[in-house]
Amino acid sequence: MSAKLLLATANQKKLVELQRILDLALGANRIQLVGLGDFEGYPDVPETGLTFGENALIKAREGAKRTGLPTVADDSGITVDALNGMPGVFSARWSGTHGNDDANLDLLLAQISDVADEQRGGAFVCAAALVLPNGREHLVEGRQTGRILRSRRGEGGFGYDPIFLGDGQTRTNAELSPAEKDAISHRGKAFRELSKVIAKELAG
Repeated sequence: MSAKLLLATANQKKLVELQRILDLALGANRIQLVGLGDFEGYPDVPETGLTFGENALIKAREGAKRTGLPTVADDSGITVDALNGMPGVFSARWSGTHGNDDANLDLLLAQISDVADEQRGGAFVCAAALVLPNGREHLVEGRQTGRILRSRRGEGGFGYDPIFLGDGQTRTNAELSPAEKDAISHRGKAFRELSKVIAKELAG
């Protein structure tokens, strides 16, 4: 029988991504992943932390408290060298509307339009937390460094993937297959690390 684990997100793409990574790391059907959409009336949890790690823990603690399930939460985003590390924790709402990928991309590209190619460095960062109903907590971080392109490339992925070219890559994250992206992405790295902890805590 598979262990049940809550991923504290309503983002279906993140659920699919984590299930794929867990199945690869732990073996298929070891973990049954559920999302916030499975809990009617689940409230929005304000992400008031100043770091990715703080926000991940806020969401994971709330999920474990409200559902009684072991809960994973991540907070991730893009940091741009030319913007002193911003958007950072504000990545999903950089344009003012949460989750408007096109508006966020347009604003970011406009803000660094006059930055030379060699100064367009940045990184995707993901902090992933596991909080258990008994109060135990685990936090890991994954990072993918690269540079910001001047225009979108690719139809896959989500968020800032179409304008991010990882170090050593010839294709943006949005041009990679899901498996290729998982292998190098910030979230893939963080969740693979966290899957080791999940295996010890849940999968026996």
